[in-house]
Amino acid sequence: MANSVVKPRLRAAARAGVVMAALGVTLLASGCSTGSPRPLGGAALAEAASFPYFPVYWAGPRFEQWPLAAADGTRSYLSNIGDSVYYGNCVSGKGLLAGGNCLLPLQVTTVIYGIHSNATLGPQENRLLRGVPATIYDEGRSIELYSGRVAIDIFSDQLSHALAAVQALYPINAPGSASAPLPLPVYCPGLSGPEPADVRAVMLHLPRRACQEDEAEVAYTKRVKGE
Repeated sequence: MANSVVKPRLRAAARAGVVMAALGVTLLASGCSTGSPRPLGGAALAEAASFPYFPVYWAGPRFEQWPLAAADGTRSYLSNIGDSVYYGNCVSGKGLLAGGNCLLPLQVTTVIYGIHSNATLGPQENRLLRGVPATIYDEGRSIELYSGRVAIDIFSDQLSHALAAVQALYPINAPGSASAPLPLPVYCPGLSGPEPADVRAVMLHLPRRACQEDEAEVAYTKRVKGE
């Protein structure tokens, strides 16, 4: 896998380290824990549910057969990485983090969107998911959705779990429903590669015509520079 594709998982792993320290979870060098995680404490869940800065998305208290194992909050919040929830039975061995080969079946990270190009993500596919533009990458294990002021990053162990998580998403700290479309992004996502007709149609009708404004600004800059 190219270094540029590994970076999102390294970033997620680093974030997981911050969270585990904050929640007081002991990391086991041997990799996956063989037992189920303890039920997430009410204080940790309440902190995530009262996160004040933006909607934080999760898949509910259980995703398929996996319980919610950990949740971030304001104390461990890093603005450039976002706020995450974690599902599965191997919280103490997060693959890259613990040196093992166990990956959580699902991590959902919500972060304020920063303008960037998706070109560095490697092979990818753009789709319309839950009514908003989304990019599938990392051989289908990762999906980034663009909604409101945020990006919702899904890190999973396989495509089927990632797609199932998309259909289960709703905010833990704001009104919302897993059965409703996600709010359209107020920015123009930096998609790379082909845009299917339905994705392009949505991109052209974003609030404040965000993509048209971006294209006009780029064209103006090129004219000023004589390019």
